[in-house]
Amino acid sequence: MNAKSVIVPPARVAVIGLGNMGVPMGACLVRASYSVAGFDAAESARQRFAASGGEVAGTLATAVSAADLVITILPNGKIVRDVVSAMRAHLRPGCVIVDMSSSDPVGTRTLGNELLRAKFEFADAPVSGGVKRAADGSLAIMVGGTTATIDRIQPVLSAMGRVIFRTGALGSGHAMKALNNYVSAAGLVAAVEAIAIGRKFGLDPVLMTDILNASSGRNNTTEVKLKPFILSETFNAGFPLRLMAKDVRTANDLAHAVGVAAPLADACADLWDAAARDLPEAADHTAVGRYLAKLPVRAASKRGP
Repeated sequence: MNAKSVIVPPARVAVIGLGNMGVPMGACLVRASYSVAGFDAAESARQRFAASGGEVAGTLATAVSAADLVITILPNGKIVRDVVSAMRAHLRPGCVIVDMSSSDPVGTRTLGNELLRAKFEFADAPVSGGVKRAADGSLAIMVGGTTATIDRIQPVLSAMGRVIFRTGALGSGHAMKALNNYVSAAGLVAAVEAIAIGRKFGLDPVLMTDILNASSGRNNTTEVKLKPFILSETFNAGFPLRLMAKDVRTANDLAHAVGVAAPLADACADLWDAAARDLPEAADHTAVGRYLAKLPVRAASKRGP
């Protein structure tokens, strides 16, 4: 394949990280007729990917050595850097690396510049939409990088996402993802608090949800999470609380890095970190309500006449 050609089927794609998102996203690429090799350190993850129809590589080196494009979908930017360092000696010249994890945008720029100097292409392309939209290929994808690199990988991204946003330079996709999840996390906490307050006052939580969704308080939580996952107390929306806490902290760190005062983000990051410490490691992010319910009630603030 020409080093600068657009990456279309049956090009070889390696998917590194076969978790809740990596498996269905890789399966989308298989259905789009890409030649996909998946790798994960966990045997159970490799088995899930094999069951979805993907080819499983026995080692990281085997997965990436023939790849035209390598996708990383890993828990955080530190792990991405470690994995990229381990696979660099095995990459083909001109290979494109696309980090679709939720990584720190500042670290992404540093890593990306290192790869560019080594004559590899790099883009950050985190996603939003959860497991359900990963399975049907309808994710929203936020991609940062050069125009030329994004043009090359556009068909690959389109196999996994319905809407592709070009956010700007390297790191901008990860910045946008962290900020999106901060807004989502803040809205979730507000909705859960409102339901708890209303319930205690005597309002019906189901009716409250319907009213919020017909009013200006509507958000992603009120529309798709309150009834099926929070009011039902199933707490299984499919996104771990510890990852939401990480993303909110990333957004808050970014605010400090660029010198923007963000008092709500400061408080929100602390709250989600505390919930992640308090609840089981596998807790879903919708279970944050369990943590909030444990908190002591503060005395009412004194107001003037």
